Amino acid sequence: MKKKIPSRFSLILFVIGLMAAIQFNTINEPDSRDTRDIWEIRQELSQEKQLHSELLSEVSLLDETLAKYSEAASDSPEQALKGTVEELRKQAGLTEMTGPGIEVSIEPSPEAVAMGLDIESIAPDLLIRFVNEINRFNGLYVSIDGNRIINTTAIRDINGRTTVNTAPLQTPPFTVKIVSGSMENTEKLYNHLMSSTILDDFYIANLSVVISDPVEELTVEAYDKDIDYKELQKGEGS
Repeated sequence: MKKKIPSRFSLILFVIGLMAAIQFNTINEPDSRDTRDIWEIRQELSQEKQLHSELLSEVSLLDETLAKYSEAASDSPEQALKGTVEELRKQAGLTEMTGPGIEVSIEPSPEAVAMGLDIESIAPDLLIRFVNEINRFNGLYVSIDGNRIINTTAIRDINGRTTVNTAPLQTPPFTVKIVSGSMENTEKLYNHLMSSTILDDFYIANLSVVISDPVEELTVEAYDKDIDYKELQKGEGS
């Protein structure tokens, strides 16, 4: 009987030790191992720094705008109101925008032309991904085949045709215009697009992307359709 006590005690100690070892291993072993190499981590860090810099620039610009508005409001409230309305129209895409920019031509690939392949309209999902690639940079004004891109723009398939703002896109070639606030930002966008992997996706779709050199002055068309304010009100109330 006395021999069973040490045996049971040893068994209890073994179970406790096993549980402690499992718990220690669970705490110290991460759920997923980070397999990124140092270059990928540096790229992500660089993107985060760029985003932080852009946010600081936006805050500085908003502070400057607020200061100008306060000063103008004290001198001439009517003029300040007109300036505010014009600024809101510009932000909504209802005015032309001219500044440094690049033109991107979406064309049939030379191989597709040489082989006599039928060139179809660009797929909506590919165009959406391209717009998202552009929107990695803030403060840009974009038009696709003459259709201004705004916050409520929809890119979708309607009756087998890819549309932007419900307007059917012509079969490639067509042009995408991109205007930014400075030549420096335009050059950054140019370099980013030139090295982007999305160009390979266009090639697979028998399309090629021809990006112009940055220019000092380019004009993007104004949004020329009615804005659906009901959709905006739904968004505010949701």
